[in-house]
Amino acid sequence: MEEKKKKDIKDIEDIVKKTQVWKAIFGDLLFGEFKPLSPINSLMRGIAKIMQLHPYNMSVGGKRIITYTFCLGGLSVFFFSLLAVTGAFLMIYYNPDVNSAYSNMEDIRYVVPFGVLIRNMHRWTAHLMVMFVALHMLRVFLTGAYKPPRELNWIVGVILLVMTLLASFTGYLLPWDQLAYWGVTIGTSMGENAPILGAKGPFAILPPGGDVNSVLLGGTSVGQPTLLRFYLLHAIAIPLGMAGLMGFHFWRIRRAGGVSGPL
Repeated sequence: MEEKKKKDIKDIEDIVKKTQVWKAIFGDLLFGEFKPLSPINSLMRGIAKIMQLHPYNMSVGGKRIITYTFCLGGLSVFFFSLLAVTGAFLMIYYNPDVNSAYSNMEDIRYVVPFGVLIRNMHRWTAHLMVMFVALHMLRVFLTGAYKPPRELNWIVGVILLVMTLLASFTGYLLPWDQLAYWGVTIGTSMGENAPILGAKGPFAILPPGGDVNSVLLGGTSVGQPTLLRFYLLHAIAIPLGMAGLMGFHFWRIRRAGGVSGPL
């Protein structure tokens, strides 16, 4: 019986390892064929790849980048950069403390020079980034740009979409007004009913107080631990993760030959 079990597990592993997604993540699509190079050749090749903006071969779609992609991906990156700049400015005047967060936001609006402009730019740029990332994903899907050898980049893009939504959600609490408080209270309560990871969700495996909702809140309700966790996620963890994934995303686009061509 044990031998049959082991054989079944081995068969499942073999099937999984033959799938295109597995190959895309762990196979030659990620690492490529290994060819030993001398240290000097390896260094020069790396410099050449960094200096060369476009790949050697480009598809027709890659040359017609404006009419084919509408620059949705590039605009998403631009919005991310603008959010980083305006967010750094807001961090100077913001203190993630429940007793002063709202007054900090009021000071930014009415006291800090150009504060209301920077805050509104940050807010509306966040909305635009969510919209343009979603449109970019839709364009990639409709044009079949997720197909081999670009399936790994599609997975990375989905992760970036989720992280974009998380960045928007974590920033929602920071003004610490009634709208933000109750919006995050309702949003995080969904985690309590999530499958597997929520204490009250289907197939729950985590106890109350140790599920994903409690991890997000840092307790049983929205308070100081929640504000601090959301601030750290919004200002540090998520942006750094997105920046790293975007760098990998661009490298994979270039390695695949640039922007994919029409269907």
